[in-house]
Amino acid sequence: MTLLSDQAEDIRALVESADPGAVWAVGGPEGVHAASAGRGLGGSADTAVFPDDRGGEDTTATVRAPGDGLGGSADTAVFPDDRGGEDTTATVRAPGDGGGGGAAPGDLDVGGLATVLALWPALGSLVAEGALQLHTPLTAYGDTTSAPGTTAHHLLTHPEGTAALTRLAESLAGTSLAELAATRVWQPLGMTRTRFADGTLRAPLTDLVRFPCHLLAQDGPGVSPAWTAESLRIRTGELTPARGLLWHPAPHGVWAHHAPAADAPALWVAPRLRRWAVLLPASAHTPVRTAFREAAFTRAPAG
Repeated sequence: MTLLSDQAEDIRALVESADPGAVWAVGGPEGVHAASAGRGLGGSADTAVFPDDRGGEDTTATVRAPGDGLGGSADTAVFPDDRGGEDTTATVRAPGDGGGGGAAPGDLDVGGLATVLALWPALGSLVAEGALQLHTPLTAYGDTTSAPGTTAHHLLTHPEGTAALTRLAESLAGTSLAELAATRVWQPLGMTRTRFADGTLRAPLTDLVRFPCHLLAQDGPGVSPAWTAESLRIRTGELTPARGLLWHPAPHGVWAHHAPAADAPALWVAPRLRRWAVLLPASAHTPVRTAFREAAFTRAPAG
């Protein structure tokens, strides 16, 4: 079995022709395909084991990124089998050991996705424990800076509400967003090298892949299925643009999280298709986001 078959090669050709330095990954029932052209992995080999859904032997696929040799520590990612079978284990070798407070050589700058990787799931954990009610005015939580009547729901459906939401989360948890996300989200998901360092959020590709795999698996720790379901539906009624909770709808039943700029990093999930995709552009002058999304989802098999 070849992951995504010719589709994976089409995606690779598309990205490499438009933005050869981009990092991207696509995953679904077929497995996970990821590539890094000159960034992040530094020549390491990504080796993933993909289950054969017909009961045959698993297939091992290797993707190599440009660079000078292997070396470094090994990360192991577990991709849940949503059919009730055994989980899939993927081992990725990346330079550096991820130790210390700074960024390891194999880490990617994923600061453009910090809102969805850190703030959004942290808020979900506060909702789950009853510490935060989405429709309660923020003044009830001691917020004196927001307009009267403003709620967390208002901020979650507004693209510019993240700063106030960060203050709210830190106030309710009594700790920094970095600590809140690490203890409640990243560590339970095995994203052990994801961290705020050097003024941005950094993570290896293996950690980045774990996050959307978990969202579509709809079980386990980190992000509750209820929070995901509540977030990935229209929460703005007939208002435009339509938005969920820090997510917005895209074509083909896809939900997206990214900044408005065409070259911003993006994460997409499609629960019905059981497919996800992530793109970290390298160039600010070659917007490939829409074409990448279309390539990743238009030919995805129905769930």
